[in-house]
Amino acid sequence: MSTVTDRPSGTAEFDGIHYPDRPEGPIAAAILAGGVGALALGVVTTLSEASTGFKDALNWNNAVGPLSGKTIVTVLVWLAAWVVLHLVYRNKPYETRRALTIALILIGLGVVGTFPTFFQAFGG
Repeated sequence: MSTVTDRPSGTAEFDGIHYPDRPEGPIAAAILAGGVGALALGVVTTLSEASTGFKDALNWNNAVGPLSGKTIVTVLVWLAAWVVLHLVYRNKPYETRRALTIALILIGLGVVGTFPTFFQAFGG
């Protein structure tokens, strides 16, 4: 029978083997970066509908149209957010539940920004 015990010294014990606790900062950084990426997609989608100049600037491939720029910009924002957040939280005991709550709010805002009824309200 396996037993898990928590030890106050920052380690956990499982069947007599001691495992050091690791900070949850890198996990929280990845979760938050996903939320930032989703929000970036909503913002870029809404901005491209609001500004024809911005929409034309995102047309990096004529076969795909402005969607090519939207996705590439969103991925670059997501990667940059992940790198920055990882560097900030890599050795910190950031609460994963809090990061998930913030990320879900950001994802929700990003999804709203991609709904046609929302972004068409900003169209010219």
